Amino acid sequence: MRAWLHRQRGVEIGEGTWIGLGAIIEPGFPGRVVIGKRVAIGIRVTIIAHFEYKGIDRRTGLPFRSDEVSVRIGDDAFIGPAVVILPDVTIGEGAVVTAGSVVSRSVPPLTMVQGNPAKPVARSTIPLGLHTPLHEYYRQLKPIRATRREQREPQPERLS
Repeated sequence: MRAWLHRQRGVEIGEGTWIGLGAIIEPGFPGRVVIGKRVAIGIRVTIIAHFEYKGIDRRTGLPFRSDEVSVRIGDDAFIGPAVVILPDVTIGEGAVVTAGSVVSRSVPPLTMVQGNPAKPVARSTIPLGLHTPLHEYYRQLKPIRATRREQREPQPERLS
């Protein structure tokens, strides 16, 4: 039902896609969002497809076009609860975005990202689909090693 309502607003949504309760998909320019087939979008996900001010795109200084696609989510992607997806992002086929992440850059296919900003943490050979057993998906995950720079970045102190 929620996917149908968003389609009526102008969001392009593929068959078999599930949208969780409280998801906000670009209220102002729904045509700028394309969601593939068999995508799972968790509860309270927010998809923002534009940054504009009085008809002028702040990044380019050119008139804002409401018909340009800004956010693409590939087939079989999984978007966890409370994720925020920002403009000019493509989430690849079979990608996984973990709960609470903020996606400000494109995500390659079959890649798991997490955090704020979302960073790649693992790759898989199969998508986390509705018919994929979770244990099988986990078995296919291969961790992505952090870069030397990321290893040197100070970590926030943990409260005990």
